[in-house]
Amino acid sequence: MASKIPYAKFILPSAPMRKVTMNMGMFMPSWYDIVGLDKRSNEFCEGIDESQEKILKILKAEHERGIPYNRMVLAGFSQGGALSLYTGMQLPAEVAAESRLAGIVVMSGYLPHASGFNITPGLEDTPIFHGHGTVDPMVRLPAAKESQEHVKEKGATNYKLKTYSGLAHSVSPEEISDVITFLLTYLPPRDDCKVKVKDPSEMSIKELKAAITKAGLGKNVAGLMEKSEFVDLLTKHRDGKL
Repeated sequence: MASKIPYAKFILPSAPMRKVTMNMGMFMPSWYDIVGLDKRSNEFCEGIDESQEKILKILKAEHERGIPYNRMVLAGFSQGGALSLYTGMQLPAEVAAESRLAGIVVMSGYLPHASGFNITPGLEDTPIFHGHGTVDPMVRLPAAKESQEHVKEKGATNYKLKTYSGLAHSVSPEEISDVITFLLTYLPPRDDCKVKVKDPSEMSIKELKAAITKAGLGKNVAGLMEKSEFVDLLTKHRDGKL
């Protein structure tokens, strides 16, 4: 996906470790506690406020670096998609007064804690793309449809739910393609709004190694000795040639 949208910066935060009721109370990465998969259980989402605040802090930090909120998208899969929807449509009033997000992407997700959900005035037209498999056994399709209905009842005017036949709790190439189309539509390249990325040739060895590790290319550095080799590796990755 990054190679299709080379001008975009992707930030991938990790959910904290917490005890999850549905996981027999054992620790696992989770944005909030999951009591059950039914509608009633979905109202009990302990920890969601703290996770919402964590995402808001990331958005604020990017904004302070010069990126407008309307050039940001919240996206996620399953619980990550749920948190994206819950957070993106309930931005603080001072943020909403400035602008809405460019969009929200929900993959195999749902609206958590629906009884406590209200759209911040000014965010009603935020574009939402919700992709969902027709045979998802974890977050069943009726839950996705109910989420769309509830969010629209609260005032959302641009919520698209697309289903994928035969898809379980996963993503498909078709869905990824649709997400890319959504992002290109609502987050097109703009010359006056760019994150300046340091050229690999200008990086120190330490910076190169850090960038390569962050890009998940650690296994590709075996046998590399010269700085030029590290530069070439990172350059090829950014150009989508790996």
